[in-house]
Amino acid sequence: MEKILFDAHAHINEERFSEIDRGKLAKEIEKSQVAYVIDAAFNIRSSRQAISDAEKYPWCYAIVGIHPHDSKELDENAILQLREMSKHPKVKGIGEIGLDFYYDRSERDVQRESFRRQIRLANELKLPIVIHSRDADAETMEILREEGAFSSERQSFFPYRRDEKGKKVPDSRVLIHCYSGSKEMAREYVKLGATISICGPVTFKNNRKTSEVAEDIPIEFLTVETDSPYLAPVPKRGKQNMSPYVEYVARRVAVLKGMEYEEVARITCENAKRFYDIK
Repeated sequence: MEKILFDAHAHINEERFSEIDRGKLAKEIEKSQVAYVIDAAFNIRSSRQAISDAEKYPWCYAIVGIHPHDSKELDENAILQLREMSKHPKVKGIGEIGLDFYYDRSERDVQRESFRRQIRLANELKLPIVIHSRDADAETMEILREEGAFSSERQSFFPYRRDEKGKKVPDSRVLIHCYSGSKEMAREYVKLGATISICGPVTFKNNRKTSEVAEDIPIEFLTVETDSPYLAPVPKRGKQNMSPYVEYVARRVAVLKGMEYEEVARITCENAKRFYDIK
């Protein structure tokens, strides 16, 4: 089977999974069209597990960081651990980090400080940043701007990317995971050098907002993801999500854009490889 898909954000490191569970999931991935998976962390434990997964499976790469729900975990020791873990050759970014004002499982000021400190760490280490933003769209962008995530200095760390006309444009290596904002904000993110990642909700009948974003933003600036084990796409909605289901996301994006599925799969795969610097 041809390997043409890249799941740009998943959670193989979930605490609920045993090593047996991960082994079963790996077998499903290996017999699918998925070539690569990013195992995204949300705290120190899952960061270490993501690295362990990446060491075990050649198609798996890790990002390390502390999710807004676990923001109170971020102290000097946690920063030291993240800095050390980031030296691993299969760690490809800092994430997922950001703001979550929907659940508010951490105090908002604690979330803000954790977010800022981890952006600074990513800038220091010259690593991609993967963003979680829920009910905090404007403030997420504001903090990213204030902390230099879109600065010309940061953009100088990374090669240019090309737009839909083949023109060179700056790349900030900031990915907005499971994007749920407006198409207008998505356009602004792209102008700033960010990448928009589309996941399962694009397949939901009542989610016109995400469909509009997938339709509007040029394919050159999109990736596809599962956010598994959450947010399974139609026709698997209600089941435990897994990386092979990223195919359904790519197929929906293809329909929205009037493109062939294989073309969407290959282009988004190349976009994710470039973003995460996977050769």
